[in-house]
Amino acid sequence: MTQRLPLTGNPRADRPALDDRQKNLIAIGVIAAAYFVAGKLGLSMALVHPSSTAVWPPSGIALAAFLLLGYRVWPGVVLGAFLVNITTAESVWTSLAVAVGNTLEGVVGAYLVSRFANGARCFGRAQDTLKFAFLGGLGSSAISSTIGVTALTLGGFASWADYKPIWFTWWLGDAAGVLILGSLVLLWSADRRVRWSWKRMGEFGVLLAGLTATSQIVFGPFARRSYPVEYLSIPFLIWSAFRFSPRESATVTTVLSAIAIRGTLDGFGPFALGVRNESLLLLQSFMSIVAVMTLTLAVLTSERTRAEEQILNLAVTDPLTGLANYRKLIDVLDFEMKRFGRTGRPFSILLLDMDGLKAINDAHGHLVGSRALCRLANVLRVHCRDIDTAGRYGGDEFVLIIPETGRKQAQLVAERIRQRVAEDGEKPAISVSVGAAVYPRDGETREELLEAADRLLYEMKRRSRDTTPSSSGRDKRGSA
Repeated sequence: MTQRLPLTGNPRADRPALDDRQKNLIAIGVIAAAYFVAGKLGLSMALVHPSSTAVWPPSGIALAAFLLLGYRVWPGVVLGAFLVNITTAESVWTSLAVAVGNTLEGVVGAYLVSRFANGARCFGRAQDTLKFAFLGGLGSSAISSTIGVTALTLGGFASWADYKPIWFTWWLGDAAGVLILGSLVLLWSADRRVRWSWKRMGEFGVLLAGLTATSQIVFGPFARRSYPVEYLSIPFLIWSAFRFSPRESATVTTVLSAIAIRGTLDGFGPFALGVRNESLLLLQSFMSIVAVMTLTLAVLTSERTRAEEQILNLAVTDPLTGLANYRKLIDVLDFEMKRFGRTGRPFSILLLDMDGLKAINDAHGHLVGSRALCRLANVLRVHCRDIDTAGRYGGDEFVLIIPETGRKQAQLVAERIRQRVAEDGEKPAISVSVGAAVYPRDGETREELLEAADRLLYEMKRRSRDTTPSSSGRDKRGSA
C-alpha cells in the first residue's frame, strides 16, 4: 500500500517547487507573449511600411529582459518577433531574418550596457544613464533596422528606393522604445515597492493630473500648431525629476508619450503636419530627447540626495563602530528631555565602559583593541530596540539611550547586554561595566544625568575589583 504524505494545509506549500528549467520556460513564454502583443500594437501604427513603425515598444521589452534575466531568454524574443512578422504578410524567411535582427539588437544592447553602463543598475549614475541611451538605445537599434529592412528589400517586400525612409522609421521607433519603455521596465523591476506617505501620494496624483490636463491641451483638439505648446509639459517633467525618483520620472514620461502619440495620430498637436509618419517621427524624436533629459536630471537629483544623506550620516556617525557619535548622542538627549516635557514619560541612559581595553591593546595591539570596540558595538546594534540610540561617547565608553524606560527596565537591559558581551565567544574575551541613570530622577540636565550614570559605573567597577582579587583595579580609559 502506498503511504500518503500528510498535507500541510497550505496549497502553496504542498505544490512542488519549480526547477530552473521550468522557470526558464515560463520566462520565455511570458516574454514571447509580451513581445507579440506589444509588437502588434506598434505595427497598428505602421505608416511607411507594414513592418516598419515609429512606435515599437518591443525593443524596450527585449533589452530589459536580457539585462534582468540574462541571454538565456533569447528564444522568447525570437519567437515573439517571428510571430509578429509572420502574421504581417511576410514570408517565413524574411520573418525569421527580422526576428534574428530584433534579437541581436537586444543582445548587443544588453552587452554594451552591461559592459560600459553598469547593466540593469545603469540608472544609478548620470553618466551610466547617458551610456544606456546612446549604446542601448540609439546604437544597438541600428542593428535591427539594418537587418530587417535589408531582408524585406531582398525578399521583395520593399523597394530599394524606400530603403532610407523605412530604415529611419524602424531605427527611431526601436530607439524610442528602449529609451521610454525599456527604462520604465528596468526602473520598476529594480524597486517595485511604493513606500509613500499620503502627502507624497497626493503630490504625485496632482502631478499626473496636471500633466494629463496639460497634455490634452498640447496634443488635444484645442492645440495650436502655430505655437511651441509642446514645451508646456516640460515643467511637469522637471517637477517629477526633482521631487521623485527616476522610476516616477520614467512613469510620467511614458504617460506623456502615450497621450502625445494618440493625439498626433488623430491629427492634433504641434507635430501633426499632414503626413502622419513624418508627424510620428518628429514626435518620437522630441519624446526621445525629453526622456533622456528627464531621466538624466532625475538621476542627478538622486545622486545629490544620496550624497547629502551620506554626508549627514558621516557627521553623526562614529567612523570606527558605525554607531552614533557624541554630537548625535547630545541631540538625542536634548530631544528626549523635550519630549518628557510634553508627555511626562521618563527615559533612561546606560553608560558602558569596556574593561581592560588598555591591557588588550598592550597584549594584542591596537587593531585587536579596535576590533574589541566593534564587537561591543555590534552587541548594542543587534540586541537593542529600533527606538533606542546607541553611540560611542568617547574612547572605550558607550552610551545607550532608552526612551520610555524606568530604572528597573534599564537594569534588565544592562544585564542583558553584559551577558551578550560575555557570550561573544571571540578572543580575547571582553566585558563591560554599566551605569544606569533615569531622567529626571537622577538628573535634570544631560550633564547631571551622565555624571549619575558615571558614578554608578564606578561603583560597579569597584565592586568587581573587590570581588576579584586578581583584578588590577579600574582600567585607564583610552581610545583604541
